[in-house]
Amino acid sequence: MGGLTMHILITGASGMLGRKVIGRLMRDGLAGRAVSALTLVDVVVPEAPVGFTGQLDAFSADLSASGIAQRLIDGRPDVIFHLAAIVSGEAEADFDKGYRINLDSTRDLFDALRLAHGGDGYHPRVVFASSIAVMGAPLPFPIPDTFHTTPLTSYGTQKAICELLLADYSRRGFFDGIGIRLPTICIRPGTPNKAASGFFSNILREPLVGKPAILPVPDSIRHWHTSPRSAVGFMIHAATMDLTAVGPQRNLSMPGLSATVGEQIEALRRVAGESAVALIHREPDATITRMCEGWAPGFEAARARALGFTAEDSFDQIIRAHIEDELEASR
Repeated sequence: MGGLTMHILITGASGMLGRKVIGRLMRDGLAGRAVSALTLVDVVVPEAPVGFTGQLDAFSADLSASGIAQRLIDGRPDVIFHLAAIVSGEAEADFDKGYRINLDSTRDLFDALRLAHGGDGYHPRVVFASSIAVMGAPLPFPIPDTFHTTPLTSYGTQKAICELLLADYSRRGFFDGIGIRLPTICIRPGTPNKAASGFFSNILREPLVGKPAILPVPDSIRHWHTSPRSAVGFMIHAATMDLTAVGPQRNLSMPGLSATVGEQIEALRRVAGESAVALIHREPDATITRMCEGWAPGFEAARARALGFTAEDSFDQIIRAHIEDELEASR
């Protein structure tokens, strides 16, 4: 990544994480370099960043369609943030769509990079948004970095296969890739999506603005979380760090916060008071509860921490980050 300017490609650019990564890049650049060109793609046309005066190619596409992967790399982006995916609930409900979008389009992108490398030595950094869903029960607590991937959902299986492809293509020198196993991002701004884990955010986000929220699981459910602010930090650090320290194990479980639903609620009580907590309505759902019981309760994330990745260490901090970044920023 020589020179003073940089071309960046972001798939899934209209999503929450994509938009926040773009915002950070517009504010700070990347590794001391200004962003001179952006290629942004999603199923809806990504918005042009406010104030960006460089070269912009923003368009909508099905990433698994013929020719799209080649179009994405025609401009030889220096860094690729591959964030595009359909979420866990949708991937489970629509088997074919999940494999087509989450796996086939990733393989298409990786192969386009492989063929480009063979032609002119092109060798970009690829940051792949993976997931803790690559792990499946029975799980120890905390889960060590050496624990095997045993996904119990189609979404987790798709991400695990992509992790293997990323490691092998990087080993072969086609690109310089790193996979970021994201914890559940909480508190997600905006409105609920189809992710099965959406209630973790809903029970905090909605009461903070005076709206009711449904809690379908017991307070005892424990899970692994990080804020959108930290998730963006993971992506930026992954794009700029020296990957020689990572070695052949290119996929990393990110640091985060292990907390029960009850601990989330107590943090909400401390930050926003009893009136916010009163807006949470318990409507038990046995199906969702069974799913959650098989999810990762927490990770050691020792490798990622040693490599400089950081995250919050209390849910109070996560809630306050949401208030600062979403509620106060919009006033």
